[in-house]
This record gives sequence, C-alpha cells and structure tokens, in this order.
Amino acid sequence: EIGARRAARQCPPEIGARRAARQCPPEIGARRAARQCPPEIGARRAARQCPPEIGARRAARQCPPEIGARETSNVLYFERVHRERSVTTIGPARCIAVSGNIGTGKSTLVSFLTRHFPIKPLFEPNDENPYIKDFYADMPRWAFHSQVFFLIRKFHLHQEMSQSPKPMILDRTIYEDAEIFATNLARMGTLSKREFNTYMDLYRTLVELLRPPDLMVYLRCSLSSIRKRIVVRGRPEESQVPEGYIRRLNRLYDNWFAKYDRSPTVVLRTDRIDYVSDLVDQVDVLEAIERHIADKGDRA
Repeated sequence: EIGARRAARQCPPEIGARRAARQCPPEIGARRAARQCPPEIGARRAARQCPPEIGARRAARQCPPEIGARETSNVLYFERVHRERSVTTIGPARCIAVSGNIGTGKSTLVSFLTRHFPIKPLFEPNDENPYIKDFYADMPRWAFHSQVFFLIRKFHLHQEMSQSPKPMILDRTIYEDAEIFATNLARMGTLSKREFNTYMDLYRTLVELLRPPDLMVYLRCSLSSIRKRIVVRGRPEESQVPEGYIRRLNRLYDNWFAKYDRSPTVVLRTDRIDYVSDLVDQVDVLEAIERHIADKGDRA
C-alpha cells in the first residue's frame, strides 16, 4: 500500500511524505548517510547536530557537537568567545591599521573590532575633506588639493595612534593614500607629473617621521562585490566613480600589499566572509586578529 517513492524510503504509510523523509534511517540515501545523523532527527536539524568531524567547514570552525541547531550553537559559542575577549589585554600590537579598496568593509570591520576589543578607532576623514565632492565632480581640477588634505590628516592620525598610551585602530593608512590613490591618479593623468612629484616628496618626508603600525589588516574583495556595496550604501560621490577606476585600484592594492613589509599582516577576503551577521565568521575574524594583538601573558 505504500507508493514506490515512499516504499523506497522504508517509511510507515501513516507518516506524510515530508515527515517520513526526515525520519528515515541513516543508511537510506547517500547524502544523509554521509552525515551520519540519527534517523529520528529531521534532515535539516540532524545536519545541524552532526559531530565536528563531519563537514570540512564546520570541522575547521570546531563548533561543539553537543549543541543542537546551528544558530543556537553559534550564538552560545560566540557568547563564550566574546566573554573571553572582553578581558583580553592588548599586547605588543597596540597600533592596528585596516587597509583596503573602496567598499571592502574597512569602517565596518573597525567598528566590529572596537566592540570586542578594548581599542579606540580612528576613521578616515572623508566627511572632513572640503574637496571630496569637487574631486569626484572634476578630478583633474581638484585631485592635488584632495590628496594633500588626506595626506596631512593621515599623518596626524598616525601620530595620534603611535603616541597614544592606549591601543588604537586606524581605518586606512597614509601608505595607501600615496602608493595607491595618488599613484593611480598620476597614471590616469589626473595628477600632473609636477603635482605628483611634489606630493610624493611630501609623502616620503612625512613617512620617515612615523612609526609603522604593529599589525596591518588587509581587506581583499572582488570588483563585483565592491560595486554592489557602493550601490547599497548610496554615497552620491562614489556612485559616479567609473568601474575602471575601482579596477585599477584593486590591482594597485594587490601589488602594494605583495611588497608591504613594514609590519605583520592579516588578510581577510571580505567577499567570502560576513563579520556583520554570521556568528561563525565573526569568531573566525576575532581569532585571526587576536593571534597578533593578545598579550601572551594574559592568555596563558
């Protein structure tokens, strides 16, 4: 009396097809068998209760096997990790810098880390730049003015970070202003050769007076993801930026970072992780950063 489809599942006829599929023995179906989950647990919940050795991604994250649903386990595990980090003492890496192209998530990461570590943020002074809107509207006319403004403000932020008795984290560095953005503008012809040479002389003079950050966090992101984020955050001046401009910045960033040797580094692929809403990704990011900034004596 059992239809062919249900018979193949070896389920009692009084159980509906959907529930029956969830209550089938683990030896039925290669996919469920591979999960090694108890037959009395529904497929979806069972997958969430698999031991840590099942599934490379979950295993790598080392989630406790005794915790049931993924959401619940992540919340509890994250709360425990967060409690531990709330008392973490920032060790040798007192000055942290976050680098990356437009729309890679720098400000979001800085805000996230300051909620979980005792560290003060320093954000890029975009809103303070009196030339920024003019620059996006007429780049050749205002490029030099805008870049010099950012250079001087970044110099002050680096000074504040290195002189502070408390740990600090900086959203974008002075190195990027010169070696990424100004260099790109010069290659485009937006900055004249004379302007670029003057700018770089000023940059090299200022950098010699600065202490490098103790840790550089580089955010790498695909061009398509950057474009989507620019649309979402809706800044009018950014929406006018050509795609080719952002593509060139991405290449310059990768080349610059490949040669960067002023401090230890951490790379985060922000188009593959979500430290805004995914709790497991949040834990992964915190652990990656903590390996460099935690006081070893405090974490014995």
